[in-house]
Amino acid sequence: MGRPGLVGTMARTAVIAGTAQAVGGRVNRRQQQRWAGQEQQAQQEQYEAEQAAYQQQQSQAQMAAMQAQMAQLQQQQAPQVAAAPAGGDDLMAKLAQLAQMKDAGVLSDAEFAAAKAKLLG
Repeated sequence: MGRPGLVGTMARTAVIAGTAQAVGGRVNRRQQQRWAGQEQQAQQEQYEAEQAAYQQQQSQAQMAAMQAQMAQLQQQQAPQVAAAPAGGDDLMAKLAQLAQMKDAGVLSDAEFAAAKAKLLG
């Protein structure tokens, strides 16, 4: 009775094989989870990079729009300044011109008040 019989050997082999299969399955699941986590992290990093690029593109587009708007304002203001009467005796025209410059943002409130005071005397 020192040696196990055929059934005992088969039973022990089945237990060892089942244990090996369970351990192998657990290792496989853990590796799959790690790989999925790494893949998910890579996707998250890619998403964040795309978002940063999109935000930068939007900022550049806003800057370009603001620059175009500023250039347009400057073009509108240039003819108004040049259209000042040469004689300069028409007080109402000068006041209207100052008001337009203030509305366009060329003059601050303080500058407008000072210029108006100078015109009025």
